[in-house]
Amino acid sequence: MCKPFAITVPAEADGQRADVFLAAFLTKEDTGLSLTRNAAQKLLTNGDVQRTDTQNGSVPISKNHRVTAGELLHLHIPAPAPAEIKPEEIPLNITYEDNDIIVVNKPCGMVVHPAAGHYSGTLVNALLHHCKNSLSGIGGVERPGIVHRLDKDTSGLLVAAKNDAAHVSLSAQLAERRMGRTYNAVCLGRVKQDNFTISQPIGRHPKDRQKMAIRPEGRSAITHFTVLDYLSIVGRSFVQGNAGKGIFTLLEARLQTGRTHQIRVHLASIGHPVVGDTVYGTQKQPFKTEGQLLHAAKLRLIHPTTGTTMEFEAPLPPNFHTDMRK
Repeated sequence: MCKPFAITVPAEADGQRADVFLAAFLTKEDTGLSLTRNAAQKLLTNGDVQRTDTQNGSVPISKNHRVTAGELLHLHIPAPAPAEIKPEEIPLNITYEDNDIIVVNKPCGMVVHPAAGHYSGTLVNALLHHCKNSLSGIGGVERPGIVHRLDKDTSGLLVAAKNDAAHVSLSAQLAERRMGRTYNAVCLGRVKQDNFTISQPIGRHPKDRQKMAIRPEGRSAITHFTVLDYLSIVGRSFVQGNAGKGIFTLLEARLQTGRTHQIRVHLASIGHPVVGDTVYGTQKQPFKTEGQLLHAAKLRLIHPTTGTTMEFEAPLPPNFHTDMRK
């Protein structure tokens, strides 16, 4: 079954190649769709993108077609075939569990839910094995129980719902900003302000759909930061102060909103990217580390059934201390 979608080419896109235009246009958040350039080319090759022709009706266009301002394009986007997500016996670091929720401390390197290129070894695969049939179905076949997520290379606390009522309650807490999420991060350089807030809207990067960026037209994004310590490196470990090599800042980051890559984008925007973040920081890192030094350290939520406020903490993982491979 295909999803129909119509686009009127805006004036600023006049003359662009069809594949370039579609990949860029469909990453805008108001379309509800997103495509890589390769995916756009496949649609064009398969004849799933047509333009209105006054003489011949709707005719397919090629990837080399140059769009013109005001041109009406019709897309037929095939619905993705759901992959069979299989339970896998993967160890879980469980912080808390009852009949409604399960809170886990996700390790760096683990993908949360299956996606292209990652249909096994994910947190969902592990949860399906551990929880059997006790996961909410609201997230669909690929995201059962998943209320919020962490990046692959971010470690720390994440809550999953074990039934639909719990999922609805936790999702509402997220949307209404009643769920508290606090992170620890080590960033490059010395952050001078002890306490500060970054309030900059975030949207899709205009050229790279895999990235986010500070965008005037993006969604509101607010992060509150507190400096916890200044660090340097001696041997393969961080030490307090500046007795070793380099200067780094250990931060606490409290999310007021929850945009994709929010902390990473905000810190990079002020010139203090997260250590190990080669997407928003620099490709040349001061040392090699497992993932980025970003950790979901605290989680506060209201229990979906009892109404009790619950708080959980996860200590900093080893890569914050000793994983300084040369």
